[in-house]
Amino acid sequence: MSSAPAFAPLRSLDDALAALLRQVSAVHEVEEISSFEADGRVLAHDLVSPVSVPGFDNSAMDGYALRSQDCTAPGVVFDVAQRIAAGQSGQSLLAGQAARIFTGAPLPEGADTVVMQEDCSALANGQVQIHRVPTGGQWIRRAGEDIRKDSVVLSKGTLLTPVSIGLAASMGFASLPVLRRCTVALFSTGNELVMPGQIAPQDLPPGAIYNSNRFFLRALLLRCGVQVTDLGIVPDDLAATVQALQGAAQNHDLILTSGGVSVGEEDHIKPAVQQLGALDLWSISMKPGKPFAYGHIGGTHFIGLPGNPVSSLVTFLLLVQPFLARLQGQMHVTGAMHFIAACANFTLPKADKRREFLRVRQNMDGGLDLHPNQSSGVLTSAVWADGLVDNPAGRTIAKGDMVRYIPFAHLMP
Repeated sequence: MSSAPAFAPLRSLDDALAALLRQVSAVHEVEEISSFEADGRVLAHDLVSPVSVPGFDNSAMDGYALRSQDCTAPGVVFDVAQRIAAGQSGQSLLAGQAARIFTGAPLPEGADTVVMQEDCSALANGQVQIHRVPTGGQWIRRAGEDIRKDSVVLSKGTLLTPVSIGLAASMGFASLPVLRRCTVALFSTGNELVMPGQIAPQDLPPGAIYNSNRFFLRALLLRCGVQVTDLGIVPDDLAATVQALQGAAQNHDLILTSGGVSVGEEDHIKPAVQQLGALDLWSISMKPGKPFAYGHIGGTHFIGLPGNPVSSLVTFLLLVQPFLARLQGQMHVTGAMHFIAACANFTLPKADKRREFLRVRQNMDGGLDLHPNQSSGVLTSAVWADGLVDNPAGRTIAKGDMVRYIPFAHLMP
């Protein structure tokens, strides 16, 4: 792609995300790791089960296994011929016999039903009385009803979760083939930035602010499962910015920056990226988050986020996160936002020409309250909120309107 013009028309969020996802291919290097360590990793190959699960017909209840044809009326008495616990195997049942059986134990040959113990009375002479007529097949977990041998149970590109790891373990997998972790270089730009602990609050010079973006972006990246190289703060200087980008491009899959992506005299990200590579995407029609950039330096992707903290947070959640998911090999990543229809307990009398993402919190009645300060620099609003309202461009909101609510729980990695 050619470099974007200085004042290219704003791209819609949907178009920008589609363009981002077209640019990225998954990493291909594979490593075998312990299943205990696989949470959050992406499966590199289809996982084919070497066994059926369960591997045998077994009891779903503590009770008595018997032949249903021997119990056609309540009150029938059976001889208890054997006791079968989980991990044991029983003998064939004869007519008129029952087996005391426990959850997970193999069904003995000849039995076709299990009567749970609540419907039985154990008698003193080693017999059991059945109080409820059973149906054939009840309370039996059949072999292979969960997993069939030789079937693909987990597909390539699956993001492994605690439950899917447990599923893999149920098939006997002690290790799993996963794609390598992506590497991300992170730095902030700005002469005004200082690190917490570097200068005491009472000693902050005029115009200086603590770097908050570096902390939440690093934490979000780690939640996404990538390896982060924290390059700190780069001053507002073209040569320093070029040097930082050039170094980071040598051994990372993605360079992620915060700040310096506007078009002011002290914003050096754009010319630095264009000097070293290409800038393919610049500015999005969304609020907050307009100053967003994407490009590449050699084979390394570059994403530049706005410096205002809420803008940086929202663009990360809506754009960077699906980009990283695709980069790390997750299949079927679309970036589609799944919203919940909810009632606005607020008004928004002035429509914006851009698509807005409003910080809101769900109240006890299920309605949404709006934080009173929607400035992109007010990070407390994002802590107070539990989600965003996705409000289309040009739309006002009246109290009682139904709006598109996206809980942070649906967005946070």
